[in-house]
Amino acid sequence: MKRSIVFGLPFIVLFIAAGAFRPLRAQNSNATLIQNATILTITHGTIEHGSILIQDGKIAAVGTASEVKAPPDAAVIDATGQYVMPGIVDCHSHIAVDGSVNEGSVSVSSMARIPDVLNPEDPDIYRDLAGGVTTANILHGSANPIGGQTVVIKLRWGKPASKLPFQGALPGIKFALGENPKRTNFQPPPGVPPRYPATRLGVEGVIRQAFIEAREYKRQWDDYNARKAAGEQNLIPPRRDEKLEPLVEVLEGKRYVHAHCYRADEILMLIRVANEFGFKVRTFQHVLEGYKIAPEILASGAGASTFSDWWAYKMEAFDAIPYNAALMTERGVVVSINSDDAEEARHLNQEAAKSMKYGGLSPNDALKLVTINPAIQLGIDKRVGSIDVGKDADLAIFNRDPLSVYAVVQKTLIDGQVYFDRQRDIAQRASLEKEKQALLDKEKQASEEKKSDAEKAGKKPDKKKKPKSAAVAADAVAGGAR
Repeated sequence: MKRSIVFGLPFIVLFIAAGAFRPLRAQNSNATLIQNATILTITHGTIEHGSILIQDGKIAAVGTASEVKAPPDAAVIDATGQYVMPGIVDCHSHIAVDGSVNEGSVSVSSMARIPDVLNPEDPDIYRDLAGGVTTANILHGSANPIGGQTVVIKLRWGKPASKLPFQGALPGIKFALGENPKRTNFQPPPGVPPRYPATRLGVEGVIRQAFIEAREYKRQWDDYNARKAAGEQNLIPPRRDEKLEPLVEVLEGKRYVHAHCYRADEILMLIRVANEFGFKVRTFQHVLEGYKIAPEILASGAGASTFSDWWAYKMEAFDAIPYNAALMTERGVVVSINSDDAEEARHLNQEAAKSMKYGGLSPNDALKLVTINPAIQLGIDKRVGSIDVGKDADLAIFNRDPLSVYAVVQKTLIDGQVYFDRQRDIAQRASLEKEKQALLDKEKQASEEKKSDAEKAGKKPDKKKKPKSAAVAADAVAGGAR
């Protein structure tokens, strides 16, 4: 898993920033009209000089200016010369998590829940909005053959953690194969024994044993519920096991499996294990050798969420090629391009565009890699991923064709509200700089007063490690838009 640096932010700076960039509300909270735009619907072509009517957070109408009629008091966004596309869906992200994403102490950590540690104040939410991302699948890391429970969120910057989850999206669970879960890249501290597994065959063994236990656990509960429904009295229910309950949901088709993987042999291994226990892998994540076994992935019913052109950064990635996404797409696999990285998520539109060079995908098929395809993989395509009447008004407005390297997001809307506005962002940078300087002055003054007090008392000043500079924190907030 590729990790990005996330700056620790003092609470006061983050609080100010959340207020400064809270979503804009339309003059008429029920209606907004985006007009004069080139609309990239993804599912039914491109509309030149088109309009989108948004009502109550949903797309109410899409078409040419003459076809779309808006209430007279609707808020108007003039997108002349600009492009509107569906909000980008990132199928593999680690933003908005409080603390480490890995519970590396055990091999099966299915009891650990990402929804419980969502951090709505992570500035990467705002930064990714500045790249047109509106939805992200938040996953655990890849330290465990079976990791924790995942959650799909909407990037509602300024909202509390309880408002981030995508309502109605099926929950998921993270699996991992290969180098990371067998701990090739990790040495335990002195005196700490190595954690099992340490081989690829051990990884398979851990997954198989977990599902043997989950199948038996399910049988016990099914038997208990059947006897209870039949009216049997004085029954003692089976002991609850929070590690096994998510795996039972996988067996019942109520929880999606997203599996970190690279090599063709390990992908085939997990397909065989899934067939043995009667569940489906929803997506193979990264899947850098997917092009070698695309027919097998298609036959299994899984999707593939890959990188655009990352390869050779570790042994497992040596056979990766930038044609991977296009080759799997040509063979019928539902493919998406993901970020796995907060910075990468800011230009997923450009990552998708690379598939036009490496594999010759059409512009529309390239955009599908970051819109409707990841929405299908997450089971939310009836709500997002294309510009269709009835879907959520999650949209990104670019100043140029989104597949251009010169394209910059101007506005990002979620549920019809503007959560990122580039012009507003630029206009507020001066005030943020002023607030940053005020914080720096306070920090300097406090430090000088502490030093003075220590000298008066005849003590040496405290030389403990200083907290991270407010300048770093304020710069992190102010740098939200490229």
